[in-house]
Amino acid sequence: MTQLTEDLEAALVDLNEAAKLREGQILVVGTSTSEVKGEHIGKAGSMDIAEALWRALESFRIKTGVHLAFQCCEHLNRALVIEGNTRDYWRMEDHVSAIPMPRAGGSMASYAYRQMNSPVVVETIKAHAGIDIGDTLIGMHLKQVAVPVRSRIKSIGSAHLTLARTRPKLIGGERAVYTIDTTEPPSTCD
Repeated sequence: MTQLTEDLEAALVDLNEAAKLREGQILVVGTSTSEVKGEHIGKAGSMDIAEALWRALESFRIKTGVHLAFQCCEHLNRALVIEGNTRDYWRMEDHVSAIPMPRAGGSMASYAYRQMNSPVVVETIKAHAGIDIGDTLIGMHLKQVAVPVRSRIKSIGSAHLTLARTRPKLIGGERAVYTIDTTEPPSTCD
């Protein structure tokens, strides 16, 4: 279990180097503890694995000041477990009435719910970055535009690892400018 915690800690360092997460931003976490064990997603969840991963995620939260959002499994429509203060900080809509359980919500979301001070479950979120352990499909909870992040860590246990950060949309076409060169005067637009 210690190796799982250490690998996730290293992956979170790589993610943060690319995403440069700031205090108050949201990190969505999707996890299949079954996949971490080498089993089929949704078939062999483990609260022990969830605990090992929680240690790394909670440490990251404390160091960075980010808000964590734990995606539930498909049985709860991929709703998310967050702290009540996260809902208030981001002025989210009211939460839903559901308590994730290992067999209906997933072991990681269930474990997180039991560790948080004032947990609530919300239907949707728009996170600034994400970590997907075991191909749980977190993309629906990321802000546009999602950008893959490569890590030296490729898997957590037996589970495939995917990291993502987000960036603002680049709009405007070929005449648009995305950085300012202070040595040239601004061009005019007819």
